[in-house]
Amino acid sequence: MKLGWIGLGIMGEPMAAHLRAAGHELFVNTRSDVPQALKDAGAVACKTPAEVAKQADVIFTMVPDTPDVHKVLFGEGGIVSALSKGKTVVDMSSISPIETKEFAKQIEATGADWLDAPVSGGEVGAKAASLTIMVGGKDEVFARLQPLLALMGKNITHVGPAGAGQITKVANQVIVALNIAAVAEALVFASKAGADPARVRQALMGGFASSRVLEVHGERMVKRTFNPGFRIKLHQKDLNLALQGARALGVALPNTAMTAQLMQACAAAGLADMDHSALVQALEGMAQHPVAGGG
Repeated sequence: MKLGWIGLGIMGEPMAAHLRAAGHELFVNTRSDVPQALKDAGAVACKTPAEVAKQADVIFTMVPDTPDVHKVLFGEGGIVSALSKGKTVVDMSSISPIETKEFAKQIEATGADWLDAPVSGGEVGAKAASLTIMVGGKDEVFARLQPLLALMGKNITHVGPAGAGQITKVANQVIVALNIAAVAEALVFASKAGADPARVRQALMGGFASSRVLEVHGERMVKRTFNPGFRIKLHQKDLNLALQGARALGVALPNTAMTAQLMQACAAAGLADMDHSALVQALEGMAQHPVAGGG
C-alpha cells in the first residue's frame, strides 16, 4: 500500500520503519530532518503533510499534543487539503478525546475515513513492534486497517467509535502514573528504612505487588537510568487531559491530581525531559534520601 507518516520522533521513527520493512511504500514528513535510516530504507521525504496525504492512501500521524495534531490536519499545508474519498487518517498521537471527536467529524466530511489509535509501550514497544494499540473509529475502517496496526503492535483493541481510543489512552496514563508513584514511594520508604532497594524490588516482583512498572521503572529508579523512554512533560500533558476531562464530567480524580503535582515538582526542578520514572526524585527530595542510597 501507499502509506504516509507524519512525526518521526522517539516513537514515530521505529513505528514507521516497521511499515516500510513490510514492503509498503512510505511517504514521510517531520519537523526536523527525516532520519537517514528511513531514507536508506526507501522512505520518500515530503515537504508538507499535504504532500504526504496527496501521495498516500493511509496517513498516520504521531505528534506530541493536541495543537500539533490540529496543525498537521488543518494548518497551512495540512492533510485535510489533500483528502478525498478512499483515504484514511490514523492519528496515533495521545491527545484530547473531546478534540479527537471533532477532528474525526471534519476529516469524515471530506469523504475520508478516521481512526484514533494511540499506543502504550514506550520506545521499547515501538522498536519491538509490541505496542498496545487502543482504537476508536468505525468497525469497517478498523477491520480494513488492522493488518497495518499489527505491524506495530501486539495487543490491538477496537474500543468503540471515534474518540474511544483516546479515552482509553487517558485511562492508561492515569494507571501508569499512579503505579509509578506507588513504586517510587515504596522504594523511597524501603531505602530510607535501611533495606537494599534493588533486593526489595526483586522480592516484590514475586508477589501480588508485581507489575510492569515495578519491573521496568523500579529498575530505572534503583539504577538511576532516567534517559527518556517517555518524558515527564508528555505524561504531564496526558494527566492534564485526564483532569480536564474529569472537570467536564464532574468526576473526582484525587490521586491523579496528586501525581500530576509530583510530576510538576520534577518539571520545576528541570527534569521535564527525563523519563517519567524520574518522578521518584520528587519524593526523594521530600525524604532527603535517594533510593540508591539504601543499604
